[in-house]
Amino acid sequence: MTVLEDLVARVRASRGFTHKRDIAAVMGQLAPTSGFTTVPNGDDCAVLPDPSGTGHLLLAIEGLVQDFVEAMPWFAGYSAVMVNLSDVAAMGGRAMAVVDALWAHGEPHACEVLAGMRAAAERYGVPLVGGHTNLQSNSGQLAVAVLGKAQRLISSFAALPGDRLLVAVDLRGQWQAPYPFWNASTEAPAERLRGDMELLPTMAEAGWCDAGKDISMAGVLGSALMLLECSGVGAEIDLDRLPRPDAIGGPGEDSESFLRWLCAFPSFGYVLSVRPEHAREVTACFESRGIVCADVGAVGEGSCLTVGHAGATALLWDHAQTPFITHREAA
Repeated sequence: MTVLEDLVARVRASRGFTHKRDIAAVMGQLAPTSGFTTVPNGDDCAVLPDPSGTGHLLLAIEGLVQDFVEAMPWFAGYSAVMVNLSDVAAMGGRAMAVVDALWAHGEPHACEVLAGMRAAAERYGVPLVGGHTNLQSNSGQLAVAVLGKAQRLISSFAALPGDRLLVAVDLRGQWQAPYPFWNASTEAPAERLRGDMELLPTMAEAGWCDAGKDISMAGVLGSALMLLECSGVGAEIDLDRLPRPDAIGGPGEDSESFLRWLCAFPSFGYVLSVRPEHAREVTACFESRGIVCADVGAVGEGSCLTVGHAGATALLWDHAQTPFITHREAA
């Protein structure tokens, strides 16, 4: 087995890939009960009509894995807010308010989680407006929802053949051991965090980008795959061109650290499918704020996500043959 084939096999078997595939099993039951939403399930947020007639309301929700909430309650609370804000930004929106549902085994554990949530809400400038709390649980569990608004949408369903696939990641961070979280948030200036969250809605409103997804627990490749599957397209990604921290070698140099990076959940990271004429503007927008953005490949016809390294290629996934997050009956 080659280095590339081994890497592909291990990405497929990663925890993030496994968790995301759970979505396909329940997607059929999550179909909207009315025509109220304006995009299909599978995007980073639900999209609702804005009663004012100006733009779209966005509703995002994230549940945190139980072992994370138990082991790192403050950072779990912080992350629960942060990842929802990222989902809203990924769809071209600005967050308006945060609510939570928390189960904890006693007040001390609950207070740590809530302190992390409050820290994130204050640093990103989004109000924490209420929620549900239970202190009688045998284990810590947390879900957080955020309401946002977008003037123009960025969607997982808008990638087109011929687009350039751009990956933008804030590399000014460090691992949040032992989990695969790249934390470029908790020690960053609040003003910078708020300014960075303005990038995606600004690009959407300028008409530079209408297709993309934030990099979630499925890592950069899994997130790209979800984007491609929703849009019904394929792509080839050059692994050697992916943004990565200086300490992490390429696929053929240090496969363990590179695999960890492929599976990383960054505090600020996006995969964008951009029309070629706007790729330079989008890249420059990120770079103006010190965020690395690289053109890693092209979107094409078909259903295959292929990855390349040093002139070799390997198939990571064919979403037509094996649905990743879509409901099988509809695939």
